[in-house]
Amino acid sequence: MSGMRPVFAELPPVRPGDRVAVVSPSYAAPADFPAVHERGLAVLRGLGLVPVEYPTTRRHSGPAQRAADLMAAFADDSVRAVLATIGGDDQLTVLPHLDPAVIRPKPFAGYSDNTNLLNWLWNLGVPALHGGSTMVHLGRAGGPHPDSLASLRAALFRTGDVVLRPAAVFAEEDTDWAAADPRPAPVVAHPGWSWHQPSRVVTGPVWGGNLEILHWNLAAGRWIRPAADYAGCVLLLETSEETPSAAEVYRMLRNAGERGLLGRFPAVLVGLARACRLFARPPAQERAAYRADQRAAVLRAFGEYAPDAMIVFDVDVGHTDPQWVLPYGGLVTVDGPARRVTAHW
Repeated sequence: MSGMRPVFAELPPVRPGDRVAVVSPSYAAPADFPAVHERGLAVLRGLGLVPVEYPTTRRHSGPAQRAADLMAAFADDSVRAVLATIGGDDQLTVLPHLDPAVIRPKPFAGYSDNTNLLNWLWNLGVPALHGGSTMVHLGRAGGPHPDSLASLRAALFRTGDVVLRPAAVFAEEDTDWAAADPRPAPVVAHPGWSWHQPSRVVTGPVWGGNLEILHWNLAAGRWIRPAADYAGCVLLLETSEETPSAAEVYRMLRNAGERGLLGRFPAVLVGLARACRLFARPPAQERAAYRADQRAAVLRAFGEYAPDAMIVFDVDVGHTDPQWVLPYGGLVTVDGPARRVTAHW
């Protein structure tokens, strides 16, 4: 992989009436929870879009078959965007089957295990959308959160700058997707964002995503660019419902630091850490302690490898609800003195 940051293409806006692909590049959750999938499709139709499914959208399939559907969606000029249904845990095995030659620049929306594909597209100079998987936030019981839906709409239709703000309340517990009458997840008070060294204004392309998946990419050694290629970028980090310990978070960041990566990012956005594993409901005090320990682990790693970095904690991105969609490869401004984060669409 070359030692030069890619030149990012301009993404065309999606318009009402456009066809959009809905794919399952990781776990084919629509095969197991069709009602949730249908709720997400209904939200897309409510935005005036026409969802297009592929053979593996609702079928558990191997990496080569999932890659073939992705390539078909990107190669079809009548399909104006590609949205992942959900994440998973094996998308890394899909990447070798992808053909860069057929890629047409168009929005791809996903997060979690889709960090693999976001990063793969970043390496081609194709910006994408971190967030917006259809089954989690669009197919959400009770309907999508207004902030999540407005954020995805701005990203797809490219309606201009979006200033992010902390949610008043948030949800992190699972709802029962198999229930006949699913109830919305309970909400709790948001801790608010916290800023570390907010002394400057940084505008740069976003890179990063789910920390565990980035660590797998580092371990595979195939998809991470030379450290210098990330200079001046805004780093996005967030952890999953597998709730890695503070020690694990520190070690993963330490490995990135030893590779020379952490020192390249003048600004870092850290997502509000989900403190509930699948259907686990620890008490509020335990959840707060988990998040505090993770913040301390992040500060320790950056203190050792990038002491000048500006860091914003508990941003509503990734595995939390509501979820702000961020331009991945597109520009974000982190304004420390104003305590403001702006996504530029």
